[in-house]
Amino acid sequence: MKAVVDRFEGEFAVLIVEEDEQRLNVPRKLLPEQSKEGSWLQVEIQNGEVVSAVMDEKETANAQQRIAEKLARLR
Repeated sequence: MKAVVDRFEGEFAVLIVEEDEQRLNVPRKLLPEQSKEGSWLQVEIQNGEVVSAVMDEKETANAQQRIAEKLARLR
C-alpha cells in the first residue's frame, strides 16, 4: 500500500495512506532514514499500524516532477 509523509511532529511522522486517505501517526524510527516530508513509501499495515515501510523512489520522483510542472505553469 502507498503512503506519503505529510509532516513530522517530534518523534512521529504523519502518513497519509493513498487508498483511503487515512492518517496514521508512526514513530519516526520505523521509517527509512532518508524519509522527509513528501516522500512516498510502500507500507505494510496490520491492525491499523505500520509494520514496515520502504521508500518508493519512483513515486517520490514522479510527485516532485508533477509539482515542478505545476509551479512552472503558474509562473
